[in-house]
Amino acid sequence: MKSPLPLVVLTLAGAPLAAPAADVTLEIEIPRLEVAEYHRPYVAAWIENDQKKFVSNLFVWYQVEATRPGGDHGDHGEKWLKDLRKWWRVSGRDLKMPVDGLASPTKPAGKHQVSLTKAFQNLPGGTYTLLVEASREVGGRELLSVPFTWDGSALKAEKVQGSGELGSIILK
Repeated sequence: MKSPLPLVVLTLAGAPLAAPAADVTLEIEIPRLEVAEYHRPYVAAWIENDQKKFVSNLFVWYQVEATRPGGDHGDHGEKWLKDLRKWWRVSGRDLKMPVDGLASPTKPAGKHQVSLTKAFQNLPGGTYTLLVEASREVGGRELLSVPFTWDGSALKAEKVQGSGELGSIILK
């Protein structure tokens, strides 16, 4: 009896393999603002296509926990999500929070790295814009756009610098 191994090897060798997506990382800087009453900002990031149509949510950082023991969490943090005005209009109001893999707590001042490799795995090649919006209680609001080109496995993007609620935004 002949071994089926050569047939399996030939079948696999002839099958087209999907190229693995490159490691894609977003670096977000949240500046420490010298203000009397500082609150961590809510931050949302999403992708739009070249026609400015929503493609995908990447994450939203907001107050997901009660702030004090026995606090009235309920939807306390969620009620302020609408202050992320652009994100709220394009996607947020249609979501039932918290969404696994999307929602996480607010972040302190500093640089934060977010892996976007999984989000880019099924993204077709094309020209897109990554949008990052931040809003802070008793503070300001800022929306930054990072244009990028994705060919299915490689990324070409720019670095963008915020002027208030956000610092540098680097998509790499």
